[in-house]
Amino acid sequence: MMGRERRLVALFDMDGVVLDTEGQYDLFWIEQGKRYHPGMSDFYKKIKGMTTEKILEDYFGGDMDLQQQISRELDEFEKKMSYPYVPGVENFIRVLLDHGVRIALVTSSNNMKMSYALKAHPEFTGYFERIITADKVTKSKPDPECFLLAAKELQMETDVCCVFEDSFAGIEAGRNARMKVVGLATTNPAEKIQGMVDWVLPDFTGYTYDEFEDLWLFK
Repeated sequence: MMGRERRLVALFDMDGVVLDTEGQYDLFWIEQGKRYHPGMSDFYKKIKGMTTEKILEDYFGGDMDLQQQISRELDEFEKKMSYPYVPGVENFIRVLLDHGVRIALVTSSNNMKMSYALKAHPEFTGYFERIITADKVTKSKPDPECFLLAAKELQMETDVCCVFEDSFAGIEAGRNARMKVVGLATTNPAEKIQGMVDWVLPDFTGYTYDEFEDLWLFK
């Protein structure tokens, strides 16, 4: 099997993939949409996978005071959030580690948010060799910069990398990086992402290493 010939790489997005937090974020951004973009009913869906900086630039540009206010409100919100795991992900990560897979966390969250997640889950430092946050990149997903940086930091080629993503922007970023992409149907329905990814999972429950390795058998 391929995994015995060379090491594979798993690059995990955080929210909606490792952590089951997307529902909480929906509440925050739905409220912002009602306040500042009342004519845009799906505002909270449009910003999925974007860095906060990109959201503020694209949807609140030109009003620095408002941008700073929303940043402060988001920071307070993230401080109080809960950070539960997506079902099965911890076990799957441990299985990958047992098979020698290189693992990184690649998120659109900034360092401040990551500090809250690490406080809730100090074990992250044992799970992930590298943590790529929004503060390490200049371009937001769907640009592939974050995934390419993760591969570079791990000193691995893109053709052995698999991205685990839930948002359209993240899935597109993985595709743009020319990596395998597994889509988590935690944020978008499976039928919406089916044609964009190599495999779709409802969560990680029962997902095996052999199924992960088999991704490289198909073009």
